[in-house]
Amino acid sequence: MSTVHSLYEPFSIGDLSLTNRMVMAPLTRSRANAELEPTELVATYYAQRASAGLIITEATQICQQGQGYLATPGIYTVGQIAAWKRVVAAVHAQGGKICLQLWHVGRISHTYFQPNRASPVAPSAIAADAKVFIPSGFENVSTPRALLPNEIADLVATYRQAALNAKEAGFDMVEVHAANGYLIDQFLRDKTNKRSDQYGGSIENRARFLLEVVDAVSTVFPASRVGARISPASTFNDIDDTSPQPLFHYVAQALGQRGLAYLHVIEGQTGGPRDARPEVDFLALEQAFKAAGGVATMANNGYSKEMAEKAVSDGTADLIALGVPFLANPDLVSRFKNAYPLNTPDAETFYGGGEKGYTDYPLYRPIAA
Repeated sequence: MSTVHSLYEPFSIGDLSLTNRMVMAPLTRSRANAELEPTELVATYYAQRASAGLIITEATQICQQGQGYLATPGIYTVGQIAAWKRVVAAVHAQGGKICLQLWHVGRISHTYFQPNRASPVAPSAIAADAKVFIPSGFENVSTPRALLPNEIADLVATYRQAALNAKEAGFDMVEVHAANGYLIDQFLRDKTNKRSDQYGGSIENRARFLLEVVDAVSTVFPASRVGARISPASTFNDIDDTSPQPLFHYVAQALGQRGLAYLHVIEGQTGGPRDARPEVDFLALEQAFKAAGGVATMANNGYSKEMAEKAVSDGTADLIALGVPFLANPDLVSRFKNAYPLNTPDAETFYGGGEKGYTDYPLYRPIAA
């Protein structure tokens, strides 16, 4: 007889013990300072949400070249490491666990953000049909240049250094961002990867960069403390693939064989419908990951309380990542568990600004009988 699990029960990822199976998903909030360091307000924001079983931070660029948005934090300077150390300490003081998401945007950038105003980089020199916000307003992304093979090796080393920096800051684990049309996803998909070398063409070649990054990061954190995020059905940031199921089946298996902590799957269109590409079988990908040796599966995209509880009790997911609900409800675990009403999120304050819509969402106070 199979065991029925609860969303609210403790769960272990290897030797990392979580108090529940609810994960705060990575959410870009664009509130870093001019040096791209998380501030004391950022520390307060994450500490408020430390009742989540695991917090995954907002996407954090591994180098200046990896930036594509205003006021997003980095993990490549002494000041950034020190600032993140304060965030981690604040979360740990509240009994929480926190994971840093490692990010490089690739072609989803503008020369404004790049060192010496150079072109952004990508697997191939194909401009995205996308815009980014710079001080003058929304602008089309800049046309990228194709990375040279030696530069790809340098980027793998940069990911490893970012993991070292995350370890210095005290993070419990790291997540490799391979989703949403950013650099690693650009290597994976055949719409954006037209290379003819060992990083292009076959599925195995297109997945090579991701796996090299994961292997490099796993020399810093054990594989059981490394997660990976994918978005197999999403076309966000002008990304796509002609055969997503076999591509991501190979990716899921290869990551599972490495004994990764979890596979974080965005089910459907990022920030959109869950049935965007009905031919993509998310459950099959998650099962392939675990069958190959992966530790846990993490499902994401539009999960309600009822959906999250059912997915865990049915055993279709080990962990559920929730984004906007955690953004607007620092006490989301308690609200879900007790069926309390939820705060209404203020979309106008999602990106940029100060404490309004960031650290001022109220906790639920039950009315005394």
